[in-house]
Amino acid sequence: MRKGAKAAIVGSVFVVMVGGAGYGAFNIVHALTGGGAPGSTGPAPVKTGPPSAAEVKDTSAAFFAAWEKGRGASAAALTNNAGKAEPLLTSYGRAAHITGVRITPGAPAGATVPFSVKATVSYEGKSEPLAYRSRLTVVRGLTTGRALVDWQPSVVHPGLTHMDDTLVTGESTTPPIEAVDRDGKVLTKQRYPSLGPILDELRAKYGDRAGGTAGVELVIHHAAPDSADTPLLTLSEGRAGRLPTTLRASAQAAAERAVLKYGESSVVAVQPSSGEVLAVANNRNDGWNAAFLGEVAPGSTMKIVSAATLIDNGITEASGPAPCPSEATWQSQTFHNIEKMPPDEDATLSESFARSCNTAFVKYADEVKVDSLTDEAKDRFGIGLDWQTGIPSFDGSVPASGGPDTAAALIGQGQVQMNPLTMASVTATATTGAFRQPVIVPRSLDDRELAHARGLPASTVEQLRAMMNRTATSGTAAGVMSGLSGRIGAKTGSAEVDGNARSDSWFTGYRGDVAAAAMVQDGGHGIDAAGPIVAAVLRSGA
Repeated sequence: MRKGAKAAIVGSVFVVMVGGAGYGAFNIVHALTGGGAPGSTGPAPVKTGPPSAAEVKDTSAAFFAAWEKGRGASAAALTNNAGKAEPLLTSYGRAAHITGVRITPGAPAGATVPFSVKATVSYEGKSEPLAYRSRLTVVRGLTTGRALVDWQPSVVHPGLTHMDDTLVTGESTTPPIEAVDRDGKVLTKQRYPSLGPILDELRAKYGDRAGGTAGVELVIHHAAPDSADTPLLTLSEGRAGRLPTTLRASAQAAAERAVLKYGESSVVAVQPSSGEVLAVANNRNDGWNAAFLGEVAPGSTMKIVSAATLIDNGITEASGPAPCPSEATWQSQTFHNIEKMPPDEDATLSESFARSCNTAFVKYADEVKVDSLTDEAKDRFGIGLDWQTGIPSFDGSVPASGGPDTAAALIGQGQVQMNPLTMASVTATATTGAFRQPVIVPRSLDDRELAHARGLPASTVEQLRAMMNRTATSGTAAGVMSGLSGRIGAKTGSAEVDGNARSDSWFTGYRGDVAAAAMVQDGGHGIDAAGPIVAAVLRSGA
């Protein structure tokens, strides 16, 4: 650090200390150097161990005081990443036009200090009050031993989730929208909270063509490419343009309620006859749309595609052999079934599918060509074809792979990556035979080019329906699907994730003209968490 810069910081903190007496006495030498005994002639020894309660109080108080006074460099110097902290803290008053900041700390919980912020956002003669809550944690500096604020952008505002996210106040980059469902019912973030990031994406893409006019807002500008701004506060109302979606309000409400019961969960429901998305909901701490953007192993729900591969390549059929030994070894890797599953060497594919027998699919790895599963997923189910849903989406990946990954891919592990959107679409294709690329806004809105795949032969569809129905009525999904009438089917799944004690819970199912899929991180077996979410959506009539 340059000498002049350090001197400026010391002066700034001194002013803050004098003007911020409400936080209590603060030892400036202690804050900036880690503290040395008065009158000592040598450098103070570098402190180690967790910060003391006094250090937590003093460091957070000094940080709050500098922040209140708009002294971004001084506040940043009290963090463990001043290079990243200073631009955001400085822009708080400049680019975001936030003034009159008053911070009220709460009772510390160890080294973590909760606090509330009250301020005013002013821009070109328009002002609105701003209030929110956040928290910070005080840590020990690795080299200096100083007590410092552990820098995260969320300290400044909880909506700042990535290191380079920023706050900006000004005229909206796009006019606001009034999104409506297929029946004209208005969809708002207040009524359907997990639609928040989705409505932001829809506004970013379609706001200019929906017929509205821009207003003035405080927004979070996300650093991630192609991410829509998140509005936080409106200073001047624009006029919202009306934007039709394919969502169904009743299905969305059911999905919202269902995911609330399980943390880190996501669900999507689609209409197989049209490919239209009926509902999408997430319950995640990070607010991310994992339902559309997730890239994780789908576990045994992938056996829908794998079974279709075996049938379409003439390897076996629903009534054909698919022995289920207790374990199966393929290219030096040993695969097992779920605990306590009895072996059945005489099982058919339908029986092994309904029981979700891993080894039955692994045993056929020798007969499945390296690219067979990849081709089936892409050419029949449309996986990985750059879907144009209307908002950003990850459209699945089933790469051709050799070695143990070939066997792992057949049971939805290895390099296979999916999300609830892609698995709901897989189920929709399995039940109708036709791949209809999912959409969340009508194609007529912008005449965009949708992905195309050739779909499944009628005989394959008949067998997949029968196997999924068997799973839903007498197999692993029977308990979850109990009480659902009409034409139903399902597939359970659990995906092991390195480093996690529990597997991710997966479930996909259909009822009539509704197909749904859900995933719950660390949720366990498919019937433990994801299954009840899907069943709730299907039970609502969607």
